[in-house]
Parts: sequence; C-alpha cells; structure tokens
Amino acid sequence: MGYPVGVVFFLQQPIVVDVVKQPPPSPDISIDVVLGMFTMAGVLLLAAAVGGLLVGAIFIGIRRMRDASTASGETEHVRLRI
Repeated sequence: MGYPVGVVFFLQQPIVVDVVKQPPPSPDISIDVVLGMFTMAGVLLLAAAVGGLLVGAIFIGIRRMRDASTASGETEHVRLRI
C-alpha cells in the first residue's frame, strides 16, 4: 500500500537553501521624490486644462461660423416659447 510516513521522510532528499548576503535596506522616500510627484501632477493638470480650453474654443468657433453662415436670421435652435 505504500511506505509508512517515517520511511518516506527518510527517503526524501534534504532541501538546501544558499543564503546570500542581504541587500542593503532601501532608503526612505525623500522630499525630492514628493516634490517631483506633485510637479508631475501639476504639469499633467495644466496640460489637461490647456487642451480642454483649446478644444472648447474650437467647438465654439465652429458653431459661431456655422451660425454666421446662415444668411437668414434662422438658426437650428428650437425656441420653446414658454
């Protein structure tokens, strides 16, 4: 039916682990890293704001040009007359 537990224990090869020198502990986070993170976040927020303003200005310009191109005073807007 198989070997008893004690015999199986003695038949196994031992596991040998080589312990090498421990790496030096990593330094704590410095103020330069924190300032760099906030600077990067600020740059990304500024780029997003400038991009949003630019795209908004383009949409407004296109709409005004389209409204001005209609010779009559009619627009595509619907008046509710409430």
